Amino acid sequence: MMSNFRKIYKPKIYILIMIKSFNIYENLKKYAVFDTKILNYFLNKSQSYANLFRYRLKKNFKLFKIEKNKYTVYNNPFLIASRIIWPSYMSCWSALSFYKMTEQIPQTIQVITVKNKKPIKFLYTKIQFIKIKRENFFGFEKINYDNFEVFIADKEKTLIDCLLLKEASFSEIRDILNENIKILNVNRIIRYLKIINNSSLTKRLGFLLENLGYNAHKRLKDYIDPIYTLLNYSKPVKGKKNEKWRLMLND
Repeated sequence: MMSNFRKIYKPKIYILIMIKSFNIYENLKKYAVFDTKILNYFLNKSQSYANLFRYRLKKNFKLFKIEKNKYTVYNNPFLIASRIIWPSYMSCWSALSFYKMTEQIPQTIQVITVKNKKPIKFLYTKIQFIKIKRENFFGFEKINYDNFEVFIADKEKTLIDCLLLKEASFSEIRDILNENIKILNVNRIIRYLKIINNSSLTKRLGFLLENLGYNAHKRLKDYIDPIYTLLNYSKPVKGKKNEKWRLMLND
């Protein structure tokens, strides 16, 4: 009699556990990134049970550890990159690729933040955190990506971040600007340059805009210092001097 009861009872318990696990997993899907507090809230069990549940999810490739006390059920690094540290936004090559402003497929997701943070590896992708001055932390937006909100630089700030942080060579920036000028808002670029107020950045980008037919000097001349700056920061000190932009044309 007891044997028959166990045969009936055990499968029922197993089914109930499976249903509960499924419900918890579905709730976790509502979060791009979550911590153990969220998991424990849905489990409403002891810490040891929560650890066991987390282990089982990871074993079955349904839960991915991002770093200590940060998890996700999604295997998309672009989805979670701007949610690891707050505040932050994706930029540079990651954003250039997202906007289809380059054909290069970046192996690293670059995240701009105002804090120091070491890079991490999520699955097969490196996520690099680049610290920037707080006054330069602007020019990003919240977009919908796979039904979640992610933070990414707009096109204009993406280009400026690449040049300001030297995350791309000067020749790469020049080519990207030339090929994408029609989809860029030049007035916004000039406004951003004034906010950042970095003379070397202003000279280089202003010069490139002028070569594309935009009269940027009149609007940017007050942000140019008298010291001559290398046009291409990757090449040797040589070339003619451009007095208007205070640049040494070494490219």
